[in-house]
Amino acid sequence: ESREVDVQFSRFESTWLICRVVQRKVVFELIGKMDALQYVDHVSPINPALIPQLTVLLLTIGLFFMAWFFVYEVTSSKASRDLSKELLVSFVASVFLGFGTLFLLLWVGIYV
Repeated sequence: ESREVDVQFSRFESTWLICRVVQRKVVFELIGKMDALQYVDHVSPINPALIPQLTVLLLTIGLFFMAWFFVYEVTSSKASRDLSKELLVSFVASVFLGFGTLFLLLWVGIYV
């Protein structure tokens, strides 16, 4: 009795290769030719025309929270600091700066 454990596809010149693990043995099967009309184009979940605006928005929000974190650290004494507030503000700043940097790379043509 054979059972499928793992199925993976890879395309090689419009022929699909399926890899199955059957009773601890790897079995490769070729699946028929694919017609060019059956291919599906990749569609970005975010409109590429909005990438510059998202970059500026996310980096601006991230810089605001980063500045808030720095001002909080400089103006508060060691006794009055709150670790949870520091972690929350720094986490929010890092998330916005991280996504802003990602969209900046996409904007300049470095597709990661």
